[in-house]
Amino acid sequence: MRFWIICLCIVVAGLAAFYLATSPKRIPPMVSASSDSFDAALISRGEALAAIGNCDSCHTTRGGARFAGGRGIPTPFGTIYSTNITPDQDTGLGTWSEEAFQRAMREGIARDGHYLYPAFPYDHFTRLTAQDNQALYAYLMSRPAVRDLARDNPVWFPLKFRRLVAVWNWLFLKKGLQPEDPAQTADWNRGAYLVNGLGHCGACHTPRNLLGAESTNRAFAGGRAEGWDAYALDGTSPAPVAWTVDSLTAFLKTGWHAEHGDARGPMAPVTEDLGRVADSDVHAMATYIGSNMRSRSVERRHRPKALSSTGSIGAEVFAASCADCHGGGEPLPFGGIDFALSSAVNAPEPRNIILVTLAGLPAADGRAAGMMPGFEGAISNEDLAALLQYLRLRFSYEPWNNLGASIKTARRALKETGPP
Repeated sequence: MRFWIICLCIVVAGLAAFYLATSPKRIPPMVSASSDSFDAALISRGEALAAIGNCDSCHTTRGGARFAGGRGIPTPFGTIYSTNITPDQDTGLGTWSEEAFQRAMREGIARDGHYLYPAFPYDHFTRLTAQDNQALYAYLMSRPAVRDLARDNPVWFPLKFRRLVAVWNWLFLKKGLQPEDPAQTADWNRGAYLVNGLGHCGACHTPRNLLGAESTNRAFAGGRAEGWDAYALDGTSPAPVAWTVDSLTAFLKTGWHAEHGDARGPMAPVTEDLGRVADSDVHAMATYIGSNMRSRSVERRHRPKALSSTGSIGAEVFAASCADCHGGGEPLPFGGIDFALSSAVNAPEPRNIILVTLAGLPAADGRAAGMMPGFEGAISNEDLAALLQYLRLRFSYEPWNNLGASIKTARRALKETGPP
């Protein structure tokens, strides 16, 4: 009996110590600052930084007010809904001081002391300078205030207790500014700062471990973003034509490139935002990303005709529905990409080409970019599988496995989340 009492005391003492060690202080609310109190140049710099961070994409629902939150971010542990980051007093950042904002960006802790889920990528934002955080704060606090209550996050039961995030932080949060490499150019170092910090590119383009943290030993080896594959940005990139700094810069600024096609899925709003950013910053990001890709020879993977094992259905569907755009010789953005140049056709998994075929590509707003109708209601699973296998074997190499299951999964995802 005495033994169990001692064990119980040890457990209680341990829980009490954990509770005390994971109780961040509550930063007192402040009276909301007037937008007139911020320097116009500081606000302008914050606007550019917010575009690099793609803040509006995550913190805006489809058809909703900018930065008012409520957009669902799917994770393996449940859906996390983004918060309201307008200066509303009751539901947004209206009572947040700059000190509270800086702490949230560096440590992932809200003004009232609760832990933020790392779906908010503070593990990247912790690398930002205090000056850049100040500019972001000035920009957000000068936006129109919108009242929009936060939605409950339907995450796994244990994760409802946000203090468990403190354990995740202890394991994976590496605080500190992005280090500079004296052996590299100023352009490269600027790109490393933007890509690894505010741009949080690795959040999508790096695989994650079982606890949802990035596998840092496989940085930029490819990941998953909102149901889409985020292609590898290292030497394993599936692009048939090697990326260059110039082609990366053009793609990031415009959302398309003649040798690489269109930005799609979660990448499309990223390029829309980067189109408003200074060319020098986008070029710096491309310089850093390009340095992570091993140089390789330019190669167009093209077969003169599909293998006989594909049968005739795929070829017939291609001729009837795809060839006019993708085989007519019209250059991008007016015609479809030559599939011999398509990363989606050459990717290890067929997920993206399935989603693009079913959902299509919407017309871009105010810029040159390709567009494509969706075929979700016009093609059967069997015909789609035959078409994609035909494309794979004609324009790439090994066939894809389990196409039927992948197509069914993609159709379910589109029904749940809607088109991209």
